Amino acid sequence: MTGRSAVSAVKAALKSQAVETPSWAFGNSGTRFKVFAQPGVPRTPQEKLQDAARVHAHTGVAPTVALHIPWDRVDDYAALAAHARELGLRVGAINSNVFQDDDYKLGSVTHPDAAIRRKALGHLLECVDVMDATGSRDLKLWFSDGINYPGQDDISARQGRLGEALSAVYERLGDHQRMLLEYKLFEPAFYAMDVPDWGTAYTHCLKLGEKAQVVVDTGHHAPGTNIEFIVAILLREKKLGGFDFNSRFYADDDLMAGAADPFQLFRLMYEVVRGGGFTSETAFMLDQCHNIEEKIPAIIRSVMNVQEATAKALLVDADALDAAQRSGDVLAANAVIMDAYNTDVRPLVAEVREELGADADPVAAYHASGYGKKIVADRVGGTQAGWGA
Repeated sequence: MTGRSAVSAVKAALKSQAVETPSWAFGNSGTRFKVFAQPGVPRTPQEKLQDAARVHAHTGVAPTVALHIPWDRVDDYAALAAHARELGLRVGAINSNVFQDDDYKLGSVTHPDAAIRRKALGHLLECVDVMDATGSRDLKLWFSDGINYPGQDDISARQGRLGEALSAVYERLGDHQRMLLEYKLFEPAFYAMDVPDWGTAYTHCLKLGEKAQVVVDTGHHAPGTNIEFIVAILLREKKLGGFDFNSRFYADDDLMAGAADPFQLFRLMYEVVRGGGFTSETAFMLDQCHNIEEKIPAIIRSVMNVQEATAKALLVDADALDAAQRSGDVLAANAVIMDAYNTDVRPLVAEVREELGADADPVAAYHASGYGKKIVADRVGGTQAGWGA
């Protein structure tokens, strides 16, 4: 492939990419110690969609918005989906919430009390109803369930309870719907989370069937974990459903994607490209909380960072890399990877955005649009959206 044809192929691939934004990232958030309010924050799910539409208008590659129930609960979900379409968007993944109810202190679907387990399962099935009403493909499940002390509960029994709940939800899914099971190493449980790692998530998904996939949150790993290895294995086993992109220095920091380690984001995207995962079957979702920075520009920057990491991954010379690997030339193989990573792809990605009818410099275009000042002036009064903490 010549240089010009290679660039054309990269541009075509980038135009096909879609990065899903999370509704909750537009609302107020903070740390365990304080939720920080900002002027202009949405007060309703409809206003969250308006902000998401602004991100899509400037980047050209953010056409879907993930919802979180009950944070985005409305009386008419079909009407909310219609509103999204009017804004040029679609409803993406539906995220459940079985972690912000007093009943779930000792767990939700793994709780020792069968009545509480039924309550949690009822909410998960409600989320499938929301999927039906909105046309959503993906149900994303994250469980805060776990134990803090040895002997607090039976670890194996909790896995059995989890499996029963997942099976019931799986049976409720439609033909074109799927379940994305997320894992987290620790927090809020510290001795043993019930879904602490990709192996546990994979085991449950394998038992359930093809419509159950693992989602990789890039912040949910111990420092030093080779996340791209996990991605490669899940792709090999056809069990990678998608990503929750964020960035962390220490734990689940939920910072902008690519902020802490852009090289890691590139390595992840390289494994996606190499492993055949750069398709619509892999959900590229953001899962972030913007506590001290402006929310819309931070989300725009995150989308840009994902685009740039993807462009670099697409530029890896696969033939040169294969030749170096086959000959055992360690340095040459690494040089191929580093050449792609060190390429300044910003002009290329800017061209892609312009050809999509978006903006070469999305952040500058957002600030020039005056949208930020407008929403501060318009959204006075009411209750600002937040994560319910």
